[in-house]
Formats: sequence, C-alpha cells, structure tokens
Amino acid sequence: MAEEAKQEKKVEAKKIVPFIFKGLLGLVFLGLGIWAIIGWWSYLWIVIRGCIGLFLILAALIMFAIAKE
Repeated sequence: MAEEAKQEKKVEAKKIVPFIFKGLLGLVFLGLGIWAIIGWWSYLWIVIRGCIGLFLILAALIMFAIAKE
C-alpha cells in the first residue's frame, strides 16, 4: 500500500511541473500580448479600420448563403 502511494505521488509530481510551466508561459504570453496592444495601439487601430470592409463583404456572403437555403 505504501508503495502505491509513493507511485501516485511521483505521477502527480510529474503532472504538476508541466502544468506550472504551461501556466507561467501562458502568463508571459498574456503579458506580451497586452504590452503589444498598448504599445502599438495606433497601428492596431489602422488594421482594424482596414479590415472593416473585408468583414462586411464576408458578412454579406454569409447572408447570401443563408438566404439561398
């Protein structure tokens, strides 16, 4: 019984380390993403305004496809 408990603890430890690593990496990417949005807000706004036309065309095509059915 004691050996089984040790085995379970080893398995749990092996699962915890990748979980913590992925969590920290996710936080780093989240921070970098927020920094990129704040740092390049004017450029991001230009991209968003440039994509509005394409988005509206795509929405119209989807509406035509729905209306066709």
